[in-house]
Amino acid sequence: MPRSEARVATDRPARYGKQLAAHMGRKIEAAWSEEAGRGELTFGHGTATLVAEPDALLLTVEGAAENLPGLEDVVGRHLVRFGARDELVVEWHRDNGERGLVQRNEDASAE
Repeated sequence: MPRSEARVATDRPARYGKQLAAHMGRKIEAAWSEEAGRGELTFGHGTATLVAEPDALLLTVEGAAENLPGLEDVVGRHLVRFGARDELVVEWHRDNGERGLVQRNEDASAE
């Protein structure tokens, strides 16, 4: 199944993973394990995996190729909004070599 990955640098990866899973869990199936530092989101057209590492939150979305942009958008957009204060940047890389979406808080760069 086609996939896209992003490594989001942050000193609070578990906090953001938990927050993203809790927020998305209001509309879709979502889970976060504090012990494992890992979560999963199940969308109608694909899945997302969240993995907290010491200095980053690793995001992976999987679904049909035509659904990857939408999965990247919803996961990345929400994470960037939660991490606006920390100026999180989500840069997706697809397994077929294509560049995915790049998401950042646009308000921080506007003058």
